[in-house]
Parts: sequence; structure tokens; C-alpha cells
Amino acid sequence: MIVTITPNPSLDRTYELPGLTRGAVNRATTDRVDPGGKGVNVARALTAAGLRAAAVLPLGGFSGLLLSDLLLRQGIEVATVPVRGETRINVSVVEADHTLTKINAPGPELSAEESAALLATVRRDFTGPEVDWLACCGSLPRGLEPGWYAELVGQVHSGGARIALDTSGPALLAALGARPDVVKPNREELAEAVGCPLGTLGDAVAAAQELRERGADQVLASLGADGMLLVGPDGSWYGTAPVAVVRSDVGAGDASLAGFLGAGGSGPKALAAALAHGAAAVQLPGSVMPTPADLDPAAVTVTADLPLDHRLRDR
Repeated sequence: MIVTITPNPSLDRTYELPGLTRGAVNRATTDRVDPGGKGVNVARALTAAGLRAAAVLPLGGFSGLLLSDLLLRQGIEVATVPVRGETRINVSVVEADHTLTKINAPGPELSAEESAALLATVRRDFTGPEVDWLACCGSLPRGLEPGWYAELVGQVHSGGARIALDTSGPALLAALGARPDVVKPNREELAEAVGCPLGTLGDAVAAAQELRERGADQVLASLGADGMLLVGPDGSWYGTAPVAVVRSDVGAGDASLAGFLGAGGSGPKALAAALAHGAAAVQLPGSVMPTPADLDPAAVTVTADLPLDHRLRDR
């Protein structure tokens, strides 16, 4: 089993429309509602691939009930920690030229008691030998200190599960000392973590090595249109999976992490699976997670011969 924990989950509502005009009434051509939050998306992608996944979530209000119901319908085990605040609703607007505009709500503020209950739920129910990975994903909601993930990683490691961490900023830096098994920053988050811009693949490799020196065992870095980089104790690999048209990149990084963990969570084969899942996800609407039928492994290229001088494209 792979367990995900998402401290700040959401409902993701996506509207597709011909064009967005500020200050006017805009009429959508399609709309959809998906369960959201980085760990939620990881669990959805794992389930779509036929793997067993569970999601630990603090949920509140009607939107929390709907999110839980949507996940249960998809066959995902849900461990709910009730909170007083309302689970947030995020909105994405996708125009005909594939321009994406996102509005992310802040989410509820968790009390000290709710924070402790979230930690206790993971420690009590999801640290047994049947748990292969715990994926800790997303930003921390109001009320949780930056060291919250570090505390969680320390507790779960003592139970034997491996830890994947996908967060950024102070929460990422604080958790490195707890020695997560893999961290998954994107290019901007990796640059922020080391305090310098990343102009080339060589810069990204050096930044990933710095995170390893601070405690991470592996670094799986998303580089946008430039592909993905994996730096670990057994070597470094770089891969690409070209996509002709990006329909929506919401949740693509989460699909990549699911592919990586589902393929074992280390080495070039896992990197190739991450690339295939991410490339498939960006060609689907909203935050739809890919199924095996959506994947195109033949489009993926992975190499240990890293082109360190390759210049990373601006977004």
C-alpha cells in the first residue's frame, strides 16, 4: 500500500471557455469537479494504475463531505480527520489556447488538537509493514508550523515506511534533517531551496546534490518542458517525454510522483514511469489522472549521460 497525506486538500473546479475577459460575464463550455490536493492526486493516479492507495485527509463542511465521497467512488481508502473549518475549493480556468488561470483558496486553519489528531491517525493506522510508502504532499495549512512534516517523517520512519515529500519553502527545508527517502521539488522550488537560479541542467544537478547533503536520500526534480531529473545514491539520470499540446498541467507533478512510487521509487525505470505519467496527465482535462491506457512509454527517453550544459527554458 502507498499512503498519502494531504494537510490542505481541496475540491478542484475546472472551467473551459473560449477566452477570459476581465470584468465581463464569461460562459464556460465545460466544467468539472475533481478531488484535489497534491496527495489526493497521487492517490488517484495510483488507483487509476490499479495499485492500492489510501488518503489521510483533514476534512470539514460540505466540500469535505463531497471530496471524501468522490474519492470513495474511485476506490480510494479515505481516513478522515474532522476539522471545524471548511475544506477549500480551488478554481481553474482554461482558455481555448490552453492558457491556465488558477485561483487557490487558503483553506481552513487547523487547531493544535486537529494537528495532533492528523499525526496520530497516521501513526496509529498507517505505519505497519503493509505500508510501502507514505507520500507527504502539498502546502501546510494555517495552524501547522513549518516543522510539522519533519515531525511526521521522523515518526513514520521509526515504523519502517519510506517517505516521499512533495512540498516547498520552509516546510521542505525543515524536513530535510529528518532524512526523507525522496523529495520532489519543481524547478522553482529547487531554486528557492538552494537560494540561487537554475539556468542549466548542471545547476539543477548541483542543487539536487545540495539537498542530498542536507538529508534527502533522493531528489526527483520536475523541470517543466525540460523533463525530469533524478539524483540519488546510485547515480543521476535525466529524462524527457515530449508533448505536442498541453491541455492542463494541474496535478501533472502529482501523477509523476505516483508513477515514480508505483514503479519502485528509485532508479531509471522509476524515473521513466514518472515521465510517462506526467506527460499523459498534461494531455487530459482539469486534474484528471491518467490510466495505463493513456501512457506512452515509447515517448520517454532516460539517460545517465547528463547534458549538463543544456539550458533550461523559461516558463
